[in-house]
Amino acid sequence: QCTYLEIEQVERTHAVVLSRPAWLWGAEMGANEHGVCVGNEGVWTREPVGEDEALLGMDLVRLGLERGSSAREALEVITALLERYGQGGSCKEEPVPFVYHNTFLLADRTEAWVLETAGQYWAAQQIREGSRNISNQLSIGGEITAEHAELRQRARSQGWWSGDGEFSFAEVFSLPHQPARMEAAKARYRAGKELLQQHAGHITAETFMAILRDKDSGICVDSEGFRTAGSMVSVLPRDPALPCVHFFTATPDPSRSVFKPFVFVANIKPVPQVRSPTFHDDPAKQIPRFQSTVDRRHELYRRHLAALELMERDQEQGQKLLQTLRDLEKQGLEGMNALLGGMVAHPQEELADLFFDCVEAEMKFYT
Repeated sequence: QCTYLEIEQVERTHAVVLSRPAWLWGAEMGANEHGVCVGNEGVWTREPVGEDEALLGMDLVRLGLERGSSAREALEVITALLERYGQGGSCKEEPVPFVYHNTFLLADRTEAWVLETAGQYWAAQQIREGSRNISNQLSIGGEITAEHAELRQRARSQGWWSGDGEFSFAEVFSLPHQPARMEAAKARYRAGKELLQQHAGHITAETFMAILRDKDSGICVDSEGFRTAGSMVSVLPRDPALPCVHFFTATPDPSRSVFKPFVFVANIKPVPQVRSPTFHDDPAKQIPRFQSTVDRRHELYRRHLAALELMERDQEQGQKLLQTLRDLEKQGLEGMNALLGGMVAHPQEELADLFFDCVEAEMKFYT
């Protein structure tokens, strides 16, 4: 059972860790036990968005992670389900539908892909070197590695492409008159690209955390009714003997949040403090949907918000708290760098409790 649709189950699903809007089934980003990471973003294209309930892009993120043991396999899962079931339905927990198509970043220890969609049509680009970012707009030009079998035929039949010259997915399928939010996305995309290029050749987990916290570029948003809801950074060593490490904030606005490490091992300690409550008569599941609101904030988020209020009231105390949180994050990073550098071996039980312990420590600082 996905957010709106029920689809056929598969024989085996992989263990996943997900960062997701609490009301729906899918996820905005996450990782699986095989070191596959997927994240998505909304886009608007020449293909009309469907208000009819189908699969959400966020459902496809989770399905790719649950069913793909490599980035390429996750891509194949997502595109096959997209072609079969389509994408559509509201992506926001509000009575007025908010609908978009999706772009995806997919990576594992050895491969990385960008997948971009327009309705049921899609194009994918394998990233073979350097860095790559996405930001609420189509970005795959002529360098297409794989595509929907009828992609070019669709473009010709709609009069979007003559069939002559290079076929650029972004040029052909982008809206000729962009909505204002797409213009902002262009600036964000350029800024992300520049920030990555500044660190070319020596990008670390800390580099990514700093980029995700960058407010000037608009990458970290906390205005115009939108806020960066959660952030994730993953380190995927090429050496299969080393574990993949996934850092999650589990609270909004990374500039005021702590990235906490998570590693897939046996018997991981559950972390109820970052699981949102469930509701018997959930307004997201009742038809018509979203007729009432419920408080979905988990315990860590509640304490985090209370601490933010303090930070705004008392600047000096606020700065102290922020410094303490950064120190906590630094400890986690140093511990994981030592683990990945083979300098220290963490017992399995310690890694099983790792994320729980970091959340507990953060919550203590808030009180």
